[in-house]
Amino acid sequence: MAPERRTPLYDFHLRSARSVVRGGGDYMFPTSYTSAVEEHLNVRRNVGMQDLSTMGEVDVKGPGSERLLRRLLANEVQDMEPGQLRYSTMCNERGGIVDDVTVYKFSDEHFMVVASSGPRLRTYRWIAEHAEGKSAYVTDMTAAIALLSVQGPLSRMYLRSVVEGVDLDSLRFFRFAPGRIGEVEVIVSRSGYTGELGYELYVPADQAAYLWDFVLKSGREYELGPYGVEAMQSLRIEKALPLYGPDISEEYTPFHLGLERFVRLDKRDFVGREALLGVQERGLESRWVGLTLESESPASLGDELYSVADVATFREVVETGAEAGEYEDALTPGERRVGHVSSSAWGPSVGKMLALAHVDPAHAWPGAALIVEVNGRPVPARVTQTPFFDPEMARARSRPQDDQSRRPEPSPTLGARSGVSAAISGNGRAR
Repeated sequence: MAPERRTPLYDFHLRSARSVVRGGGDYMFPTSYTSAVEEHLNVRRNVGMQDLSTMGEVDVKGPGSERLLRRLLANEVQDMEPGQLRYSTMCNERGGIVDDVTVYKFSDEHFMVVASSGPRLRTYRWIAEHAEGKSAYVTDMTAAIALLSVQGPLSRMYLRSVVEGVDLDSLRFFRFAPGRIGEVEVIVSRSGYTGELGYELYVPADQAAYLWDFVLKSGREYELGPYGVEAMQSLRIEKALPLYGPDISEEYTPFHLGLERFVRLDKRDFVGREALLGVQERGLESRWVGLTLESESPASLGDELYSVADVATFREVVETGAEAGEYEDALTPGERRVGHVSSSAWGPSVGKMLALAHVDPAHAWPGAALIVEVNGRPVPARVTQTPFFDPEMARARSRPQDDQSRRPEPSPTLGARSGVSAAISGNGRAR
């Protein structure tokens, strides 16, 4: 097993989180600090902060940098302006997704590619190998940069009180600018992984612990609290945002994930283009869809899906034990499964058990009834339009005038927030 990796904020997580678990890129992730549901709802209602320093930052400089990224990314970068960021997939020759990334443009000869946690090293090597002889210079900056994600409807109001050098009211969605918080130089990016109004702060790694503590303390009146990977999962699943590893891999093309709007086939040449044209012509063997489950427990990665028509349910008399004479349901799968679950979590904002799954196209239409095996038992599932929450994207795109109707107020579900208070003061582990 590879050695575990730690972000600059690992000591805080170890002291304050309920637990830390190994995740993508062999990093240790905090699960939660109070509870996952409390943290989720606080991000939706007020403002939360997550350590995303597990992401990879790859610096690309030189006269050939734009040409290199045009060759590697399925999306276009040629029409980007300095101060703009853009989401894209990066594919192999077969059209499979090597990584889904965000690219930041500083100038015509300077970009930064932000990689997913899991394939971070492979993504860096992929870019570096393709850069040979291209007048582009590629540097893995991950160890030098920490990433703090500040998300929620009060995030702009809070950051306005501490950030200098950035006009947050005019900073548009998917734009970034350099600024300062106190003496710390930061890059403020209006982006995130929650579907909320939110910002991502890129800071020098050696300043991360100081800035984390400062934000937690200065954000108290806005009910700002940290959130862990469990809340991140439920927040992004409600928005049907894919995660590399469970949802995305080299087995799938951008078309399988519904990411065709980020593919520019009108570009003359990029890695995987011919394969993607072939997929477009042949059609898909699976689609990534949302499901609502009639279950109290989330499904697990790989749980198999069957159509209702392909499942035989029979009732068997229990002959012994306390339930003698009762009936139990047993599931007999049909001739073939129609898909599998990639991610699942309770959606606190929508009050439903949610899942994301790769499903045969014949069963991928909204309203289709399916059966998923959860812990060996049959659970009814229904294909549901995604995103499950805020489909108009109104929250992430909220304007400064919308802030006027929002005032910091304690959430009734958060109680005394003793876990967050302990985390802020550093007086021990939040249980």
